[in-house]
Amino acid sequence: MAAVPAPVDTTPTPLEATGSVPVAGPRRSISLFWRTFILLGALLLVSILAWLQTLRTFELEPRAVQTAQQIASLVNLSRAALIHADAIARVSLVKTMTEQEGVRIMPREPDDRFQPFGDDLLGRRMAEELVKRLGQDTVVASSVNAEPGLWVGFTIEEDGYWLRTDRARLNPPAGTTWIIWLVVATALSLAGAALIAGLVNRPLKDLSRAASRVRQGDFAGSALNESTTTGEIRQVNIEFNRMAQQLAQVEQDRAVMLAGISHDLRTPLSRLRLETELSVSDPDARDHMAADIVQVDAIIDKFMDYARPDQIVLQAVPLAEVVQRCVYAVKDHEALRCTMDVPATLQVLADPVELVRVVSNLLENAMRYGRSADSGVAEVEISARPHQQWVLLEVRDHGPGVPPAALAHLTKAFFRGDTARTAATGAGLGLAIVEKNIQRMGGAMQLVNRSAGGLAARIQLQRAP
Repeated sequence: MAAVPAPVDTTPTPLEATGSVPVAGPRRSISLFWRTFILLGALLLVSILAWLQTLRTFELEPRAVQTAQQIASLVNLSRAALIHADAIARVSLVKTMTEQEGVRIMPREPDDRFQPFGDDLLGRRMAEELVKRLGQDTVVASSVNAEPGLWVGFTIEEDGYWLRTDRARLNPPAGTTWIIWLVVATALSLAGAALIAGLVNRPLKDLSRAASRVRQGDFAGSALNESTTTGEIRQVNIEFNRMAQQLAQVEQDRAVMLAGISHDLRTPLSRLRLETELSVSDPDARDHMAADIVQVDAIIDKFMDYARPDQIVLQAVPLAEVVQRCVYAVKDHEALRCTMDVPATLQVLADPVELVRVVSNLLENAMRYGRSADSGVAEVEISARPHQQWVLLEVRDHGPGVPPAALAHLTKAFFRGDTARTAATGAGLGLAIVEKNIQRMGGAMQLVNRSAGGLAARIQLQRAP
C-alpha cells in the first residue's frame, strides 16, 4: 500500500492538512470569462478615454471662438452704450448692467494690478481671440486688484475701462458633466463587455459540463447543440457528440464483454472444480488444484470490479455498520486480528456496495502482506473521525511496510511490490480498485509507511449531512 498523489483539486484536503504528504501550492489561475471581460473592459476604457480626449481637443477651438465672440459683443455693446449715453444716464446704465446682466464696468486706473488671463489652453486661446477682435490694446485678466473674475480692459476715446463678468462663461462642461458622462459610458461599456464575454465563453462552459458528464459515464446527458449559428462551435459540438456516441458504444460493448467473460469462464471453472474434486484421488493434489481454481475465480472477480462502470449513487451510509460487516466476514481467519474505533453515529456519502469493496480489499491486502514477522498474524487497526465536511478513515497494519520507491506505484493496476512477488496470489488490482472506488465517491486516499512499522491507508470520504 502506498501514498498516492493528492487529488487534482486546489482546495486543501484534510489529508493534506495533516502534513503527511508534501502538497504544492495552489496554482493561481483566472477563468476565461474574467480574462475576456478584463481585456474587453480595458480596451473599451482606453477607447473611451482616447475618444474623450479627442472630443475635448476638437471642442476647444469652437468653444474658445464662441466665448470670445460673446464677450467681444458684450464689450462692444457696453462701449457703444457708454459713448451714446449722456453723463446722467450713464450711471443708471452701468447700474442696470451690473444688476441684470452680471456685468460691471469701472474706470481703469494706472495703478491697477491685474493678473493676465490664460492659465489653461482654452483660456489662452480665448484671450488671443479677444485681442484679435477688440484690438491690440485690449487686456484680458483673471483678477484686478485681487478681485477674481473675467476682466476685459478696453478704451473709449483714450479713457480706459474694465468690464468684469462671471468667469463661468468660459468654463467648459468638464467638471461634473464630464465625470458623469465618463461614469455612465464606462458602466455601459463594462456591462457590454460582461455580456460579450458571457456569450463568447458560454459554448466553452457547455463543453466543460458535457465533458464532465462523459467522465461520469452520463453519455446521454452530454449532447451539445448542433444547430448553433457559429460555424466553429457547431463543428466542435458535432465532433464531441460523435465522440460521446462512440464512447457510449465502447462502454456498452465492454459491459457485454464483461458479462461474457463472467459467464464463459466461470461455467467451465465450476465444472473443472467439480471434476477435480471427484476424479483426483490424492487429497493434497486435489486441494491444491481446487485452490488454484478458486484463485482464478477470485482474479476474475477483481477484473470485473476494476472494469466496473463508473455510475454510482451516493447516499448516507453508516460507516460503523459497513466496517463491522467487513470485519465479521474475515473474523474466522486465524492470520488476521482486527480492532475497530469507528463512532456508531458517523455517516458518509458513499455507495454501500463500493464502500464494502474498499474496506474488504484493504483487509485482504493487510492479511496478505501486513503480517508481523514475529507472530505471523496481521494485526489491523481501523479508526475513523470526522473533520469538517469530511470523514477520515484509517486502516493500518503492523507488517514490514513497503520500500519507499514502491509506494508511488502500489495503486497502479497490475503492480505488485517486490516483497509480494513470490507470494502473489492476486492480479495486482486490489489497491487500484480501492483508489478507483474512492475517487468515484468523491474522496481521496493516501498510503504511507508508519514510523512504528507497517502501512496505513488513510481514506477521505464526504461526510453525510
